[in-house]
Amino acid sequence: MNQIDWKNLPFGYFKTDYNVRCYYHDGQWGELEISSSELISMHMAATCLHYGQEAFEGLKAFRGKDGKIRIFRMDENWKRMNNSARGIMMAEVPWELFHKAVLTVVKLNEKYIPPYGEGASLYIRPLLIGTGPQVGVKPAEEYMFLVFAGPVGPYFKEGFNPVKMEIVRDYHRAAPKGTGHIKVGGNYAASLVPAHRAHQDGYASVLFLDAAEEKYIDEAGPANFFGIKGNTYVTPSSRSILPSITNKSLQELAKEIGMKVEVRPVPVEELAEFDEVGACGTAAVISPICSIIDRDTTHGYHYCKESKAGEISTRLYKKLRAIQEGEEPDKYGWITIVE
Repeated sequence: MNQIDWKNLPFGYFKTDYNVRCYYHDGQWGELEISSSELISMHMAATCLHYGQEAFEGLKAFRGKDGKIRIFRMDENWKRMNNSARGIMMAEVPWELFHKAVLTVVKLNEKYIPPYGEGASLYIRPLLIGTGPQVGVKPAEEYMFLVFAGPVGPYFKEGFNPVKMEIVRDYHRAAPKGTGHIKVGGNYAASLVPAHRAHQDGYASVLFLDAAEEKYIDEAGPANFFGIKGNTYVTPSSRSILPSITNKSLQELAKEIGMKVEVRPVPVEELAEFDEVGACGTAAVISPICSIIDRDTTHGYHYCKESKAGEISTRLYKKLRAIQEGEEPDKYGWITIVE
């Protein structure tokens, strides 16, 4: 293995030594298999290729201050993956299988877990796909569950530094009664064009509005949105938003430091009332937002004094990272220590 520049890792695919796979046939899951191949062989009529039977997760393992390896909120990722599976009629993954698969991948690729203090982590990607052939629009009878991992840096190249985002109205990420609330590939496919355009225009990502009325904030690109107003943590409520495990955790930490938490529809105009705003998710953790520009009207909302993240966003970010890396006790039971 060549020397890895841990401090300058991008958020991208990184080849490691092993992944694990399990197959669903005849109504049941088989045994977990270890593989060193980066390729998947499947039928050309597999439902994941034709009808979008695909769901995935993202979670992280950290090397702590004490040298121990910690996985953050694995049970919540398992629950969310199975919610996605139910949403598009795929076979659900038992907890025992999910748990074993994730731990096996982390242990087999332990040398790729970044050292403590480098600002990086081991990103773990569970994947569930329909592999059984169908030509008619119906669910498959066979599935593959696969988990791979690789070291990553921050999702946005700026790291924990303020980014710019753009409100878009000519594209929607997901319909209110569609699949926006589950983690399936189609939602991300719908975001590719506006996200690429935003990157070309100098923005880190886009802020999507609700597809029904275009009045309320939905997702912040691939992450959840939150705003700080006085002593209140505000985050949008919508049937088309993917419930972020990071957002859920930040809400708990906000309450711990004495803040109020509001989960409700957030009108676009309310952007003018926030003291701080940000995007949050497993990949980004927290990305503070310094400005949001409406693409249609060019009206802007600006935050971050002296181009620095706000005081509360910084406090929440540091507190969450401290739990993930073993600097603070895990009183919530969020951490799995890899033995």
